[in-house]
This record gives sequence, structure tokens and C-alpha cells, in this order.
Amino acid sequence: MATSKEDMEKDLTFRRFEDGDYTYSRIGDDIFNEDTTYKCPTYVHRTPPCQGSCPSGEDIRGWLQIVRGIEKPSGEMSMEEYAFRRSTDANPFPAMMGRVCPAPCEDGCNRNNVEDFVGINSVEQFIGDQAFEQKFTFDAPAQMSGKKIAIIGGGPAGMAAAYQLRRLGHASTIFDDHAELGGMMRYGIPGYRTPRDVLNHECQRIVDMGGIDLKMNTRVGKDVAVEDIEKEYDAVLWALGCKSGRKLPVPNSDAPNCVSGVAFLEAFNKGTLQVTTDKVVCVGGGDTSIDVVSVARRLGKITKINKEDRPEQVIGGYVAHDSAFAAAREGAEVTLTSLFGREEMTATEHEVEDALHEGVTILNGVMPIEVVLDGEGLACGLKMAKCEMVDGRPSPVEGTEFEVECDLVVSAIGQGGDLSEGLESMDNGRGLIDADAFYQVPGRDGHFVAGDIIRPHLLTTAIGQASIAAESIDHFLKQEAQKKRPKVDVHHFELLQKLHEANLDPQPFDPNKDDQRGTNAANFAVHNYEDRSSAEIISSDRLFLGHFPYTPRNKRSAKGPSAEDVLGHFCGMCFECDNCVIYCPQDAIFRVKKDQATMGRYVDTDYDKCIGCHICSDVCPTGYIDMAMGDH
Repeated sequence: MATSKEDMEKDLTFRRFEDGDYTYSRIGDDIFNEDTTYKCPTYVHRTPPCQGSCPSGEDIRGWLQIVRGIEKPSGEMSMEEYAFRRSTDANPFPAMMGRVCPAPCEDGCNRNNVEDFVGINSVEQFIGDQAFEQKFTFDAPAQMSGKKIAIIGGGPAGMAAAYQLRRLGHASTIFDDHAELGGMMRYGIPGYRTPRDVLNHECQRIVDMGGIDLKMNTRVGKDVAVEDIEKEYDAVLWALGCKSGRKLPVPNSDAPNCVSGVAFLEAFNKGTLQVTTDKVVCVGGGDTSIDVVSVARRLGKITKINKEDRPEQVIGGYVAHDSAFAAAREGAEVTLTSLFGREEMTATEHEVEDALHEGVTILNGVMPIEVVLDGEGLACGLKMAKCEMVDGRPSPVEGTEFEVECDLVVSAIGQGGDLSEGLESMDNGRGLIDADAFYQVPGRDGHFVAGDIIRPHLLTTAIGQASIAAESIDHFLKQEAQKKRPKVDVHHFELLQKLHEANLDPQPFDPNKDDQRGTNAANFAVHNYEDRSSAEIISSDRLFLGHFPYTPRNKRSAKGPSAEDVLGHFCGMCFECDNCVIYCPQDAIFRVKKDQATMGRYVDTDYDKCIGCHICSDVCPTGYIDMAMGDH
């Protein structure tokens, strides 16, 4: 009888030896010489592939063991705080990364060769959310170096660098041209994916370490000269990010209603963009494009909208939508196009599923060839064709052309830096800044760089680069020569540190008393232990998988809105837009005092003043306000 698929998946039969390995060899013949052995067990620490795949270099194995209860905290520290301390050694944003990181660590997980990867992302979000709920803080050394670094950009790279520099005893000033910290976490990702109360807390937790000054709404190069920065500070870190989107490389893509994905999302996240248009087409296939189409479905359209209120006018920064628009919007048709097939899209799989569930149409394996204009010079359609890869470049297949109607085209095909207005000397000719292996800017002494401005990539990549840049700045300030970076460049578990935590430090070695001929009974050495973590990653082919039983993964629960429910759906929770406070004619709605406010408790109502006009309910973008408590 044939073995069922279920038995094959669950009754695992991993073996140490393969068929044909039946000859027994006398191991003793190889390892013994008379009565003396030359081999004995040595305990070798290597880096696991999950950590080796993490651009931030987090000690993933370490904090997973803590959450599982295998590694115990010392003293009275809770498991939640201990896991928080371990995870934030590399990444100060566990709640944010647990939500939005595409988790390359899970692709590297050894359990993929057993049944399924560990839900690393989910555990990281748990750690971050526990830290938020319990209001854990960061420790900072009291002793300061007296040095101060200018950090240009308050996004994930800039904030992570400020955090790591402060841990090393260095002060910093963050310059950012926005009103609030967070960079792409705030202005490039919708708030229903990065809850603003949690984001605010994770940013503020870094600032609260002290020695970190903020200069917001300040653009270096325009508001303050680079030369003045160089005179005032001991080093400069460029963490500008990339907020200039690439336009479509097709005719007529400079039409007024052709906009970039990053500009679209920034206008939405600033609160100025309240509605889109009837038919939106986004060209992309990555995570940014998924955010664009999901936001577009939620925002919806206004059937009769004034010309000056069209979305491109808002995205261009010329006007801002009246927030009352939100009460009159209807569902919009939203289409996402991708060069690649569904399996090859770079967007995270579950986010693609969510977009489809929300009513987005996805066209795979197609490419734009021309923006079609109407009589007013506005885009009214996007001519597409099926595509094939020729020498690594997309090429349209002749005879497959078709047109998608639209009145807003969003390009989410890549990003670049904005190095205008006094920053031209930093430009490497591609709108980016060059970096060497230590994240120094070549030819500019005391200048360092991290994040997307080197090459647009993941948020977790920016955080990892910032950590290395902070170490490089520390060496520079101390006038120390840069050491070669380790082959496996991550935040390694250190046994001596763990022994110190447990009050098990080896005793000092005394060459006048201690016998150096053998250390098996000595207490100044760690026996039979070798740390190769900086040079080797342990892969599944080095493991005996027969010891690992089938264990189903506990999947993080997630429920997104349907195509019918998605309009105005920003998780059914107040996101502090202030519409109800502004539009209440009786001043009955008020903001809750800060020391009493929390998520879902931002506003309240004075029922002695309320007349039941339901304007607040009409202008609430999230559906959070219902009219109840009587027949007003």
C-alpha cells in the first residue's frame, strides 16, 4: 500500500546514513595510537542560518530560546524583558520589524528542511508588543565621551545609529526634514501596518536614553550648510533614505496624474491625501506597490471632485484634501501590474493575498509600454503588453498589447535619493552616496553613511548598516585603525557575557600559580569550547534531522477586510486624525489628557454638550464612531 502524503510529511525518516553505507569501519584504527587518543569532543559555536540571513544580524536563536523558556534570565528579570534586551542588541524596533519585515531569516530557517520555518517574525512582534505594553526602557552608559555626531535623517538607519552610538557613549543630533521621527516607517508605510502609538514609543524610547538632540523640519544643505555641520560635529552620518520615486520609462509618463509610489504614500501618511480617483493603476510588484494599492482601496474615490482637489494636486503638495471628503467616498477600481509571475513577485506572499482579498486586481507578467493621454493631457489609460525576459531585461511580446483604463497612474518601480539643494557634492552620479566596507564615505574624512541612500533595500538592512557604521564612527573618534569585519558580520552570542550574567565568570589567570600544562581542572578557562560564529554558518546538512519530530507551526492570526468592507478600513480604530474634534459644532468632543490616553482612547465626548447631530460619525475615516445611546 502506498504511503500517504500526510504520512510522508509527518512521519519523517531522516537518517544519518544513506542506502549502501553498510560497511562498518573500525573508528579506533583511525583515532587510536596505542592507548593515546588525539581527538575529544569540542563544543563549537556557529551562527545559525536564520541569523546569517538577517540583515540586522539579530541573535534570533538567542531570543527564541528565551521565549521558549530554555534560556532563563538571571535575577528577577522577566522572560519578556530578557528577550527584549537580547533582541534589541541589534534592532531597537522589534514591534515595527515584527510587523513589516519580509523576514529573510525565515527563508534561512533550518526547519524548512523538516516541515516549516519557525514564525520568527511573529515572535519578534510579541517581544516588541510586550515591551510597549510594559514600557521597557533602554539602558545607557552614564559616562559620555564628549564627542557629538550629526545624523542626517531620522528614519530607521538614523535612529538605529543614534541608539548604537549612545550605547557606545557618544552624543548625537538628528536632523530631519519632517515634523516627526520614523522616516519610511512613518511616511512610507500605512499606519494600519505600523501602529503610530507603538512607532512613537519605539522612537521615543531611543531619545529618552539622553544625549540625543532633535532638529526636526530642518533640511541639511538648505536650512543649514554642510560646512557648518562639519565644523560643529566630530563626525557626520548620512542616513537620508530614498524618497524620490522613479517614473515609468515609457512615453507620456510625465503627465500630471502620473505620480510615484513614495510620494503617494507620504501624502497619505501626512493626512493630506483623503481620497483617490475612480480607477487607479499601480506599476510595481514589490512591498511598496502593495501598500499603494491597499491604501487606494481603503481611501476610495469621490465621484464628482474639483479639478484642484484631484489626488495629483495633493501629492504634488499644492493643496490638502478637506477631511470631510472621507464621509462621501465610494469604492475605487484598483489594479496592480507586475513584470513577473505571481511566484516571482518580490512582495511578501501574505501581503499579495491580502491585496487580492481586499479587491485589488493583479495583472502578472505584463509591462507598461505607453501612458495614454486624453484631450487635457491627463493619463486616461495605460497601454500594456505581455513581457518576456531577454538578456535579463523585460521585452514586450508583439501582438499582446491591451489597455487598462485609469485616471491615476502610480509608479512603484524603485526609489532614489534627493541630493539637491546643497548636497550635490555627496551624489555619486546615481542619486546615491558611495560607501566602503566600513560604511565610510570614500574621500570624505569623518563622513559615514547607512541605509537606503547607499542602495534601496529593506528596513532591517538599514538597521544593520547603522550598527556597523556606529562601530566605525567609534573607531574613528578614538583614532583607532579599522579592523577587518568578520566573515559572518552579525551580533554574536558571547559565552563569557552569558557566564557573567549568571555570576559564573572564569577566575583570572595567574601565570605564577596556575599550571599551564593542562586546564581540565582549572577554573580560569572555558573547556572544550570554540567560537567560530564569526566565520561559519551551520546549515541543515550538518544536522541530524532525525532528532527533529514533525511540529506544526503556530501561525500568527491575521484577518484583513474583504473587498466589500475595505473602504475606509484602517483597522476600525482611531488613528488620531482630529476630524471629530474639528468638526463638532458644539465643542462636545475633546482630546483625552495625555496621561490618560492610549490606543483607542484618544478622544471622548461631553454628553452635556452633545446634541446628537452625528457629524463626528460622518467625518470619522475609520468607522470608529457609531451613533448610539438614544434616538438623537
